[in-house]
Amino acid sequence: MEVITTHLNADFDCLGSMIAARRLYPEAVLVFPGSQERGLRDFLLHSTLYAYNFKRLKEIDLSQISRLILVDVRQASRIGPFADLARDPRIELHIYDHHLSEEASLKGSFERIEAVGATTTVMARVFAERGIVPTADEATMMMLGLYEDTGNLLFGSTCAEDYDAARFLLEHGASLDTVADFLVREMTPAQVDLLNSLLKSCRRILVQGIEIVIAQASLDYYVTDIAALAHKIKDIENLSVLIVAVRMDDRVFLVARSRLPEVDVGELLQGFGGGGHPFAASATVRDLPLEQLLDQLEIGLRTQIRPKMTADSLMSSPVKSLPLAATISQAAELLTRFNFNAAPVLDGTQLVGVVARQLVEKALHHQMGEVSIGEIMTSDYAQATPDTDLFKLQELVLTRRQRFIPIVDNDQLVGVVTRTDLLQLLVGKNGGVGVVDSRLKRKNLGRLLPAIVPHDLLARLKQIGVLAEELGLKSYLVGGFVRDLLLRKTSFDIDIVVEGEGIPFAEQIAAQLGGRVKVHHKFGTAVVICADGLKIDVATARIEYYASPAALPEVEYASIRHDLYRRVFSINTLAMILNRSEFGQLLDFFSGQRDLKDRSIRVLHNLSFVEDPTRAFRAVRFEQRLGFTIGGQTERLLKNAVALRVVGRVGGRRILNELRHILSEDQVLSALKRLDHLGLLPFVSPSLKFDAEAEALFNAAERALNWFELLYTGETYDPFLVGLFCLFDRLPRRELKKTVVRLELKVVWQRLLVEEVVQARKALAALVRACGRSTQPAASKIHFWLNPLSLETLIYLLALSKNEEVRRAISIYVTKLRHQEVELDGHDLAALGLIPGAEFGRILKGLLDARLDGKVSSRQEEVALVKKQYL
Repeated sequence: MEVITTHLNADFDCLGSMIAARRLYPEAVLVFPGSQERGLRDFLLHSTLYAYNFKRLKEIDLSQISRLILVDVRQASRIGPFADLARDPRIELHIYDHHLSEEASLKGSFERIEAVGATTTVMARVFAERGIVPTADEATMMMLGLYEDTGNLLFGSTCAEDYDAARFLLEHGASLDTVADFLVREMTPAQVDLLNSLLKSCRRILVQGIEIVIAQASLDYYVTDIAALAHKIKDIENLSVLIVAVRMDDRVFLVARSRLPEVDVGELLQGFGGGGHPFAASATVRDLPLEQLLDQLEIGLRTQIRPKMTADSLMSSPVKSLPLAATISQAAELLTRFNFNAAPVLDGTQLVGVVARQLVEKALHHQMGEVSIGEIMTSDYAQATPDTDLFKLQELVLTRRQRFIPIVDNDQLVGVVTRTDLLQLLVGKNGGVGVVDSRLKRKNLGRLLPAIVPHDLLARLKQIGVLAEELGLKSYLVGGFVRDLLLRKTSFDIDIVVEGEGIPFAEQIAAQLGGRVKVHHKFGTAVVICADGLKIDVATARIEYYASPAALPEVEYASIRHDLYRRVFSINTLAMILNRSEFGQLLDFFSGQRDLKDRSIRVLHNLSFVEDPTRAFRAVRFEQRLGFTIGGQTERLLKNAVALRVVGRVGGRRILNELRHILSEDQVLSALKRLDHLGLLPFVSPSLKFDAEAEALFNAAERALNWFELLYTGETYDPFLVGLFCLFDRLPRRELKKTVVRLELKVVWQRLLVEEVVQARKALAALVRACGRSTQPAASKIHFWLNPLSLETLIYLLALSKNEEVRRAISIYVTKLRHQEVELDGHDLAALGLIPGAEFGRILKGLLDARLDGKVSSRQEEVALVKKQYL
């Protein structure tokens, strides 16, 4: 007899693999060795699996078995009553699994073991190789297993072969509706209660710099499907490693999930009689108190997790330093400029001391500004090497009471680790042990990228990472792209920062991707413009400081951390490593992820709006675009900047640039309301406000712009100018003249907004009077009133008009009348015997009026009219 079986507490991967194995062993019977997970039990109750020759365990005579086929399992301890048979050398043992070899693994006479996300993937690959075509039902059951074991193809253990298997099964009729019905299940009231208890019990421990979350509960009744609850906790809390332990009666059920290669939960739970794979595992432990089991788990974690957090993964580099010859005044200037609390002192390239801000300020108080820094620096200091581990660094900071630890390699200063670095690593946001710095949590965006980023763009980013590694550089994707990626939005705003020379790196990128480079030497930046128009901004990691409020920043080279620190809003400080060896690793030094989760706009620095008041406009733009809220502290700082009137010191062109961005947003109305609420609009123009009347005008303008777009005329126009017409609609003429000059608008736009708008209003008044009469105004009259106006002015008039007949007249002009032309010209008139002169203009104008009013419609009729009236 041949028997196909799997592990205890079977899941959908077991079922799908067993069904597939039946095609390979058509004479075999299918037997579960024991219980199944709740979701699988529900499925079995509603299925027709009797057609697949499933047998109950009690129906099987174990002594008659000659061949045992194991799927999704390799451990005797997990196959119940079949364990002795599997060890019997007389029994032919075949194994299909996706768990790699373990110490306690069974050895089969035939094995098909592959490091993929699910055993159903292994079976699908066997089918494809042998030309076996699954039925639609078989494909569906295999797809259930594949989706469950790979977390809908999103787990870190998912590989390309799993996607190939999914494609293979889908091509052969797998029903995704069925998959969704059985994998997405409503929770029972008992599960909801347990989930709530587990969330409240979450405890964080730090092992070798990696955050582990342990949730526990004790119940007097049985609750099924703890694995599903573990998935929910992991997703709700965005956890990298989670262990759930639930005591029920005399047993403790363990479920573990990991997104990190450093934490192999399959190996961890083997020590408790369980199993699984590196990213998901489970175990059932009998007759051991829960607290004792948790202690053993922590010991197991500390034994298993090998990687050490070292100085080179924490330090900031390159380092701003002071020369030994610097004066105390110069030291104060550097510390203030870069907002440092301390700095190293170098004699040439040799580290000779450190100096703290507090000491410098005291020296200045004692009139020692021109004294050498060497006179007050601390030369008795602790230092470390790049491979110094986290705990040694912690000890140095605590025992030596230093603000930072210099990191020295071969007598060269290569970086510093600050107290803040260590605190962010060791102290969570709630004051307990945890990790705030998401870089140190080793979060990888690799599984998210293919789902959000177009394939060709992702391939280019990987190329750039390979190139950086070959050149010995560290390259990072920064800012809006990473922010939008975490918000599950596609972005083509590609900003790359490199620790090294940005311009030469941009030139290398252009050579490899086939593009050209536009260079900005002053800021060390460049733009790579690819053949298909994609733009890639490349910059050298830098730090900025402001010599005075509202001034443009001065720039110096720095590390990626300093580069991100110079950014305004925390949600834009996120970065992703591009280098091949760490591709997809997320850097979050300043809690950007937290603010994304809280949907909050927060500035990093209290003087942000003073140093650059245009940031106030940007805060509103991001708030409205993303549907976030400006944080309480940030809003107070913004309002303080408004009260101090520092916004008024900003050049008009920079204000105009911010207006252009805001008026091009989809949420323009809410943004303008917010600007008005925060008191920012008067800095555009003193009496500018945004009330219900202004909102109605903008709504009408949007309808007019949409209408014009649907005409598909192909004409170019600037919606921003239409927005300015609406925004400045009720400004007094004298104020408007000053405003357009201060904003440094193009001269032609100044004329349109100040001069042409007067003509437009006269035209509108004439149309209103004409349409108020019993007869519709002649087309030639409409043309006369509207012809001098630009397209943007016409769209503005269409929005401004509240009269339906007037709007109809304007739309007729835009769609028909403005394109009308006469066929005769001056040469034709001369040929008819008329004498050239000013009269020609009047004649041609008369012809155009006649054509507009339908009196003539051809060249012949135009000739006849000229002869009749002028000859």
